[in-house]
Amino acid sequence: MNIIVVGLSHRTASVEIREKLSIPETKVESAIAHLLKLPHIKEVAIISTCNRLEIYAVTQEIQEGVEEISHFLSEVGQIPRYQLQQHLFILLNEEAIRHLIRVAAGLESLVLGEGQISCQVKQAHKLAQTYKGLGKLLDRLFKYALTASKRIRTEIHIGTGAVSISSAAVELAQTKVQDLADYRITIIGAGKMARLLIRHLLAKGAVKISVVNRSQTGAEKLASEFPDTSLQLYSLSEMMSAIAQSDIVFTCTAATEPILDRVKLETILPKHQSLMLFDISVPRNVSADVSELEKTEVYNVDDLKAVVAQNQETRRQMAQKAEVFLTEEVEAFMLWWQSLASVPIMNCLRNKVENIRTQEVEKTLSHLGTEFAEKHQEALEVLTRGIINKILHEPTVQLRTQRDIEAQRLALEVLQSLFNLDLTEQYNSVSKTV
Repeated sequence: MNIIVVGLSHRTASVEIREKLSIPETKVESAIAHLLKLPHIKEVAIISTCNRLEIYAVTQEIQEGVEEISHFLSEVGQIPRYQLQQHLFILLNEEAIRHLIRVAAGLESLVLGEGQISCQVKQAHKLAQTYKGLGKLLDRLFKYALTASKRIRTEIHIGTGAVSISSAAVELAQTKVQDLADYRITIIGAGKMARLLIRHLLAKGAVKISVVNRSQTGAEKLASEFPDTSLQLYSLSEMMSAIAQSDIVFTCTAATEPILDRVKLETILPKHQSLMLFDISVPRNVSADVSELEKTEVYNVDDLKAVVAQNQETRRQMAQKAEVFLTEEVEAFMLWWQSLASVPIMNCLRNKVENIRTQEVEKTLSHLGTEFAEKHQEALEVLTRGIINKILHEPTVQLRTQRDIEAQRLALEVLQSLFNLDLTEQYNSVSKTV
């Protein structure tokens, strides 16, 4: 079996492409079900965030598996394969393992070391479990990647001083004005991103903050987390009115289509009012035609790159230190994975030797007579099993801990040939559990 990842990220595709391929949480179940029906996909998990869409899969045939996932993504985004291909990256086995650990540790994030991604990877793992996308291999990989990423963050403090997408948006807004305390700010949405926005806005001195949300309960719950702050709450039907009274607007909803466009804003904005819109959602909440409005500035997640670039050198040095730990973690997982290759052969060998042992014990006991058999059978069983266990112990350990894949493969082939082992039943058994 092979582990593959096919995907795109902020490094390979613009926000226009990423939003077309975004898979909201409500559609993950159907996406996993669809992928598992494909002939060559045995296990699957999906990571879909504002900055990446990555499909992890286990497949026996690499080329066919990659083709099936690429075709699926082309259908999801309604983008011809020849256009989509230039934005996709494909990683196999060891590199796929390394990439997932890097993603979970924040080493592949737009904001190096940002902490939100580890929660998103954990949620991706949970959804894949819930919707029966995981087998033994991907389940182990995701659990291992989350543990390894925690070690990396703890050892080198990669998250220290690193900002989330939300705080990067606030930093960008701060560079555009003299004092955030003087500006009327509206946040559309009341989820995790909104919570982070409020936290960072308050830290930067903002005091006039409003929240617009579809659910009044959700908005009130968010406001309760900031008891010392007077947040103005608006329903979705009051959104345009709230925007008309604002200088800065942040949008962070899960809407799959733009909720603001030029026509809507033209209708409600006073002629000479300036407005800054920071859209940190993918798919975008603000239509591209809004940038055509006079005195209206629009920024999306791609515009945050300039903010992220600041102080990048310190984070880059942290990332270099992380590579040492990363290599150790990848090697440890590969060692476990490689050990699985020896399982069918060693099980088959043990079964064959056990059959020989049983036959020889029975033959010996029959020659020695009933009285001896009744008195000494248990001792003979213990003795012969102990001999077999001691003989098989050393080769079992050596094969499972062999780091050289080619040396392990050759050793297994020799073992199979020398003992004339038929592995059909063993491989069928392993394929059901791995």
